Amino acid sequence: MPVKQVKEFLDEHHVKYVSITHSKAYTAQEVAVSAHVPGGSMAKVVIVELDGAMAMAVLPANRKIILPDLHDVTGSDQVRFVPEDKFKNRFPGCEIGAMPPFGNLYGMDVFVADTLAQNREIAFNAGSHEEIIKLAYEDFERLVQPNVVSFTT
Repeated sequence: MPVKQVKEFLDEHHVKYVSITHSKAYTAQEVAVSAHVPGGSMAKVVIVELDGAMAMAVLPANRKIILPDLHDVTGSDQVRFVPEDKFKNRFPGCEIGAMPPFGNLYGMDVFVADTLAQNREIAFNAGSHEEIIKLAYEDFERLVQPNVVSFTT
């Protein structure tokens, strides 16, 4: 889902958002700094496998996933990180590592860290390493209906 499609999706659902273009950055922390967004409200997407099914773990840029906690809150027997080469074809038009956190559009469950859900606004890559979208967390929650759980440190 390239940037244009993300914007069209948000427009179709009458979501107010801001698009921010920034210098090329690859890690969520670098993006947050480049775009002048606090690390706690910059969402990063990590693809995980829960009992063989891919899912999105969405957390603040300044946090890390605790796999045993994700295991506990999902009730999954097996939880692991998915290597990029195993999921890159799942996100056509997106640069690797810049997938938007709309797992519902890709047939994936979405697990959002409770620490991210506490923000009034969140920002995220929109398919590109040079542009982010910032919107109200409540709009994101309405569109994605994620599972909000605790799995970060």
